[in-house]
Amino acid sequence: MHDDLDHTLEAGGAGTAVLLDEPDSQALAPVSSGHSGTFQVRNPGTGEVVGTYPVATAVEVQAAVGRAREAAEWWSTLGFAERGRRLDAFRGILARRIHELAALMREEMGKPHSDAALEVAVVLDHIAWAAKHAEKTLSPRRTRSGLATIHLKGRVGYQPLGVIGVIGPWNFPVMTPLGSVIFALAAGNTVVFKPSEFSPGVGLWLERAMAEVVPEQPVFQVVTGTGATGAALSRAGVDKVSFTGSTATAKKVMAACAESLTPLVAECGGKDAVIIDRDADLDAAVDGVTWSAFANAGQACIGTERVYVHQDRYEDFLARLVDRVGPLQAGPGDEKQIGAITMPSQVGVIEAHVRDALDRGGRVLVGG
Repeated sequence: MHDDLDHTLEAGGAGTAVLLDEPDSQALAPVSSGHSGTFQVRNPGTGEVVGTYPVATAVEVQAAVGRAREAAEWWSTLGFAERGRRLDAFRGILARRIHELAALMREEMGKPHSDAALEVAVVLDHIAWAAKHAEKTLSPRRTRSGLATIHLKGRVGYQPLGVIGVIGPWNFPVMTPLGSVIFALAAGNTVVFKPSEFSPGVGLWLERAMAEVVPEQPVFQVVTGTGATGAALSRAGVDKVSFTGSTATAKKVMAACAESLTPLVAECGGKDAVIIDRDADLDAAVDGVTWSAFANAGQACIGTERVYVHQDRYEDFLARLVDRVGPLQAGPGDEKQIGAITMPSQVGVIEAHVRDALDRGGRVLVGG
């Protein structure tokens, strides 16, 4: 969700940097496998190839949208109760195979198995809510008339849009896209999903799981590929696009959608600060900052990037933070608390942040 990842933690006006050791990255970005129309995905912690996937062409994306359009006619007529039953069954598959899915997430984007399993567990609640509450939320309801139409009665109703295009991120490859996919399906839409090129296998796993509970029609399809595939999906005649990713890419998706006035929902990155005032509970503050800054290797749109501490509490806070962060370890092993950096290009960004902090008088207190 966020492609400006900063592992530098600046506290107070002193510009002190608190850093974790990061092992040398052996990971490579998805690259052509040498065969036209495919790309490889590598484990970011080991550099090993974990899969080869097709790059869907514009024609193939258009065909998927066409199939989704036909499936939407059937899916929308099932009604809320039956759609909810299917989504509950999908939820059951995720719950029973949570460790299988978590292992795949770890292979593709590098997060620890425990973090990956937690991500899947979180989305189970989202699915349950959508399955249970879609009918109440979207059923027709009466609405008040204004003075000019006081002699009329009004009702507001909701109809499925049709086909929703979802373009997902790599940092939370299950929770984030399913936040769009599940609610779209619950409302009676079908979905064509383009996962990140760093986590296509996760997307295909979800597609197969959905097909088990909805074998009749392709209500949830996945098209794998690069940014060109995402652009093709935005131009393929979908009725709405849900995008999660960087602001720079969101602008490109928005431009593609604008060509046909396709509605777009975009969730982009953030620049997130923590402010610790004089009366703060420092133990709680240290726990919160540590979790927010280092969870998912800092690869989150709401992850802490900088900390401002009241001058009277600065030294105390800094000492506690160093004690808390010092034992943490980064790497691909099960004993490590922090996983690998998913995008190889971000390693250079992180190193540049560290150099900049040091050039400006910062100090490395952990790692280095």
